[in-house]
Amino acid sequence: MASLTVCGPLQAEEWQVPAEKGALQQVLQQAQAGDILRLAPGKHEGPVVLDKPLTLSGAGKAGIAGNGTGSVVTINAPDSVVEGLELTGSGLSQDTLDAGVKLSKTAHRAIVRDNRILDNLTGVDVHGAHNATVSNNLIEGRQDLRMNERGNGIYVWNAPDLLAEYNTIRYGRDGIFVNTSPKDTFRNNRFEDLRFAVHYMHGNNGVIENNVSEGNDIGYALMFSDRLKVRNNVSIGDRNHGLMLNYANHAEISGNQVEGGGEKCLFMYNANKNTVTDNSFEGCPIGVHFTAGSANNAFKGNAFIANKTQVKYVGSRQLDWSTDGRGNYWSDHPAFDMNGDGIADTAYRPNDMVDQVLWTQPSAKLLVGSPAVQLLRWTQSQFPALLPGGIVDNAPLMHPPVRATPNSGVQG
Repeated sequence: MASLTVCGPLQAEEWQVPAEKGALQQVLQQAQAGDILRLAPGKHEGPVVLDKPLTLSGAGKAGIAGNGTGSVVTINAPDSVVEGLELTGSGLSQDTLDAGVKLSKTAHRAIVRDNRILDNLTGVDVHGAHNATVSNNLIEGRQDLRMNERGNGIYVWNAPDLLAEYNTIRYGRDGIFVNTSPKDTFRNNRFEDLRFAVHYMHGNNGVIENNVSEGNDIGYALMFSDRLKVRNNVSIGDRNHGLMLNYANHAEISGNQVEGGGEKCLFMYNANKNTVTDNSFEGCPIGVHFTAGSANNAFKGNAFIANKTQVKYVGSRQLDWSTDGRGNYWSDHPAFDMNGDGIADTAYRPNDMVDQVLWTQPSAKLLVGSPAVQLLRWTQSQFPALLPGGIVDNAPLMHPPVRATPNSGVQG
């Protein structure tokens, strides 16, 4: 059975827990706050509830298997640690958010790190715990369920100052889903085969940086949130949008790379007073879809490269996408720079009257090659006053800004 190692009068006691029936539950009853439980290699019986501050450590060789109901490990005590374990066997209740690890509202400062959290409904449910850390875990959801039946890799509710970093998350519904939680930080994570990599709902003052989203429906869906910092993230081959802002205001969107999206690199609607700087939007059917409900956004230093349509904007307002004399790089802008200052001598306008007609009347695409349409486009180029309201970059860049590709450093 379990053995006890005393480490000193002022130090935590260490328990050696064999992979035997009932051993882990016995030690949990006997251990005192601050003790360390070292689980021997093999499978240990779950579910497990930590009602006092303890450390469960598996050194990468031990696992806890749930019985198919509830969460595998539930943490109710502050300052608890779950590390180096393989955690499987949660229930499938969406009502109770059954998870590999559940942090309740009293599990402040809990740490979940270096685990393999596999085939559970939800990976980690941070449900009201403050200042928690979820780091360097592999979280894989249930592949035998349809995507909308799965749980999220990390579900966050009312968990301010959460740090989630260096996690790899696959096969869930959303990688990280934030529901009403401020001041959280998500960095250096990797997301694959999900609906949304990061899904923000009513989470203010959060930081999303240096993450990689690949092959998801949407990379970063930011909704009903204020003052987010979204920096140096990557979206590669996400099927719909790389970045989406809906009622996201006062955000800093900088240094991100979106490449090869299936529909839109960036989709902004009803998003106001954001700064969009030094991003790269490349190889999407639409570089930016920008709706008329968005206002007072500043664009500068972005690179729009080889998108089939660089900007789609349907509206009558005239919007200048340059700030402080510096605009953006447009790969389809043929221009000269006579004084060599790096700013093109002519303004760039991505859309004309024909584009507006095609967006509102798709059947008109049959006439794109007609002499009448070609004449209209030539006339607009000669008489700019005929151009409709829309996006104009009055200081376009001659070359794309040089930026480093983020490296998430996450485990595979």
